[in-house]
Order: sequence, then C-alpha cells, then structure tokens
Amino acid sequence: MSNERNPPAIAPVRVACCQLEPQVGHKSVNLARTADFIERAAQGGANIIVLPELSSSGYVFESRAEARALADAFDDGESTTLWAGLARDLNVHLVAGFSELAGDTLYNAAAVIGPRGRLGVFRKVHLWADENLFFAPGNLGFPVFPTEHGVLGVAICYDGWFPEAYRSAALKGAELVCVPTNWVPINGQDPNRQAMSNILTMASAHSNSIYIAAADRVGVERGQPFIGQSLIASYTGWPIAGPASATDEQIIYADIDLAQARRARRWNDFNQVLADRRPQAYD
Repeated sequence: MSNERNPPAIAPVRVACCQLEPQVGHKSVNLARTADFIERAAQGGANIIVLPELSSSGYVFESRAEARALADAFDDGESTTLWAGLARDLNVHLVAGFSELAGDTLYNAAAVIGPRGRLGVFRKVHLWADENLFFAPGNLGFPVFPTEHGVLGVAICYDGWFPEAYRSAALKGAELVCVPTNWVPINGQDPNRQAMSNILTMASAHSNSIYIAAADRVGVERGQPFIGQSLIASYTGWPIAGPASATDEQIIYADIDLAQARRARRWNDFNQVLADRRPQAYD
C-alpha cells in the first residue's frame, strides 16, 4: 500500500489510480487537471493509469444539451486526443472516463489508450439514476484489451454491482479490471465499515482471481457528494493500495504481477475458480 508521497519499489507493473475532483461544465479545466495527474503518476513510475468516470466533463448534468456539449468522439475528440498524446509521450497506458458522442448517441464511456494509440472504448452497461436521462446503455458488452503488461478489462461505477461484469471480463482473459467511477453515498452504509463499493470490489477481485483498480472522484457537484476511497485490490481480494481519502485528491499506486492473477485461479488440487463454474445449473 502506498500514497503519492511514498510510492513503493518498482515491480513488474505499477498501476496508479488518480483520485481527483472534476468540475461539471469546465472541460478545459478538467482536461488540464487530468494531464497534471497523468504526468505526476508517470513520474511516480506508473505503467497503467486509471482516471475517474466522466473525468473530462463532470457528472451532474442539468440538461441533455449540456451533456452533449461536453461530450467527445472517441476517435478524434478533444479528450482522447490529449490523452493519446500523453500516453505516447510518457509511455503509459490510460483508462479514462469521458462522455462519448457516437453519431447522435451519448455514452458514459472509458477510453483505453496505449503508447501507440487508442486501443478501444468501453461503454457503461448499467446506468445509475439520472444517467438514464442523458446516456444510452452500453452496447459493447465487456471487451478486454491485450497489452504488453497483460489483459485489461473495464467496468464503470454501477457496473461493479453486477457480478456478471467482472465475471465476463475474467472469462475473456482479463487479469486487471480498471474501474473509472463516481461512487456516491448509498443508503444503509455502516459508517464503521468500509464503503460498500469497496467491499464489492474486493469480493469481485477474490471470486474471479483478478486485480481491480478503481479510481473514484471527490468533492460535491451541484449538491451531489462523492465518496472518494479509490482502491486497488489484489486477486486475493485484499487491498494493496488504498482506500484513498474520502475527501482529498490523491494518487495511489500498487506494484503487481498481472500473470499471477491467472496462475492463482487454481486454489488447490481440485478447484479452479473459473473452471469450476457450472453454467447449466444457473438457469
């Protein structure tokens, strides 16, 4: 476990989650902040950097017109063009949340970008609350993205409440699932326990033998508070970085061996967590 002021020793892959505070409607300011955090994470040795959900636009839109005005195309939009340049110059992989305009349709999306360009896009499958007023549900499922570091999957925020999200990525070979998120307070949260979002993240990492890196945001936007507490969970389920602050911007790092997630899926002589599935019994 580490924080920005004391990053750990270099390991095969260093993952960073950048917890920051976007401001809805201030796209240029947000993009400058993402660039600053990406550069700082790269200076800290990160190879894979995760940014929050809708990090270039902000989250609490007042209208469809505002959501559309803050959106980008994946192939040549302002957000992904900036991030692709940074990924190239800093030799890093990025998973960053943005509002995607695809034709006439808006998606709550995450760009997956490497040093040699855009690898693909993930579109949030499960929309939360007023997101349904602005975005269409994702239509790409849960793709995975092979990289020189390992196989990456993606989920966004509320997707993490569905076991099928992480299981789908794991079955396709994902070793690390990157989660841009904007977690909000939920009803019934015990203030003496970890956030339910973190508990779900840890459980999903354990039950699929995958690493999960969840980058949340902080602050209050148009009356909506966000809870921070970004974390990186090992394939064992236990946190290896974070939870981060509930209120402050921060970068957390973890040094991981992505291949170990795949090797460790065999728990003993009889049980392998994905091979033991019995889909015929689940209907």
